[in-house]
Amino acid sequence: MSDLNKFEKYIISHKDKIKISSKEVKRGDIFLALKGKNYHGNKFIIEAIKKGAKYCLTDNLHYKKNNKILYVKSIFDILSVIAKKKRELYKGTVIGITGSAGKTTLKETLAFFLAKDNIISFSKKSYNNELGVLISLLNLNLDSKYAIFEIGTNNFGEIKSLTKQVKPSEVFITNIQSTHLENFKTKKNIAKEKSDIFNSKYNDKSKRLYLNIISKSENILLNNAKKEKNLKIIRIDKFSKKYFIKKISSLKNSYQVIFSINKNDISIITKSLIIHRLNNLLFCLAFYYENSLKINSILKYFKFLKPVEGRGSMHKIYINNKKINIIDESYNANPDTMFQSIEYLRNIKINNNKKILILGNMNEMGPDANQIHFNLLKQLDETTFKFVILCGEFFETSIQKFLNPRNEFIYIKNKSKIMQFLNKHVHNNDFILIKCSNATEVNQFALELLKKEV
Repeated sequence: MSDLNKFEKYIISHKDKIKISSKEVKRGDIFLALKGKNYHGNKFIIEAIKKGAKYCLTDNLHYKKNNKILYVKSIFDILSVIAKKKRELYKGTVIGITGSAGKTTLKETLAFFLAKDNIISFSKKSYNNELGVLISLLNLNLDSKYAIFEIGTNNFGEIKSLTKQVKPSEVFITNIQSTHLENFKTKKNIAKEKSDIFNSKYNDKSKRLYLNIISKSENILLNNAKKEKNLKIIRIDKFSKKYFIKKISSLKNSYQVIFSINKNDISIITKSLIIHRLNNLLFCLAFYYENSLKINSILKYFKFLKPVEGRGSMHKIYINNKKINIIDESYNANPDTMFQSIEYLRNIKINNNKKILILGNMNEMGPDANQIHFNLLKQLDETTFKFVILCGEFFETSIQKFLNPRNEFIYIKNKSKIMQFLNKHVHNNDFILIKCSNATEVNQFALELLKKEV
């Protein structure tokens, strides 16, 4: 048997062995020597072997090869062939999650509940692009009952390509929002792109589609789904007859939420009113009911569910000897998720003069970026907070156009200046919510700030 055949057999018979960072390599892992932003992975092959890597895959013909270092002409091509074989061997239920926002949060939420009673596989981090989905397929546990994949896109044709590989039978689409408008231009185009995940031309295994219809954009998905003869459409919105949020009641220090699940009332108590998280819970409840799983398992473990890092996770840090509550929403942003985060902070049951917003640029908004940021400020100004700190060129332009705001909009150009401002102005038990797109100054600020966590 050749080394490549042994390599293929090892991947198919094992789980969670593929690593793209030598720092994460453990004994028995497979290291992919890929080209990164700053370095080529070939630089770290020896380090990976010292840490116990069983195989290292390289496309460098001149690299010294042995039974651990395997040369292939194209790493992607060889791994794609193996991933296809592994997917064909998998007999469990494959779940595919896409949408403009909330994919990772829904994936982590569903995985959290399913893992309590089942062996599951699910994509790590935000592995939703070509490389991420490929790695998730290769890391698949063939003995798992459920496998959950994120399927993302920032340009036309990507959902189709990834769907052909994953072929999910259970499909979730979280929402259609204003993301990647530089490429897609309109929400209508985004909806068409997302529809490929259940299109029978690319996915002959799609069985159920879970949808939350809140706008015309999601209605495009609904109309496209109705064309698929063998697809069952499961709605979880106010017009659904089976799955919806029936009532939300404000209690002294919390909220009671009543879900209607096929005419049965299910009640939970939550300290924070975050609608998209409630929708995620409703998605899970609908999935459990449709698949004849025990809904009581969700109710039993709900109180232990924690937000995903960068997506509403709570932290306590000291700033100038003051203990501060940080709500980290610094993993990416669009106008809809920005406003959701603002509503989240607004609904926290403390005085508004204890609440501070730090907002960074929303990227990939296309030619209307300045207007989009200005419109957000108008929405934001309906509620006053202790401080609203803004950073990024789009917010700088928007502030200059905004006349007589109710809030004190404070433009600060970099992370060190933001820290200087907080050192002077925060008090014990203030709440700071941070929201921005990736690779922005505020995103970097959040990463550094959370290193100070108590």
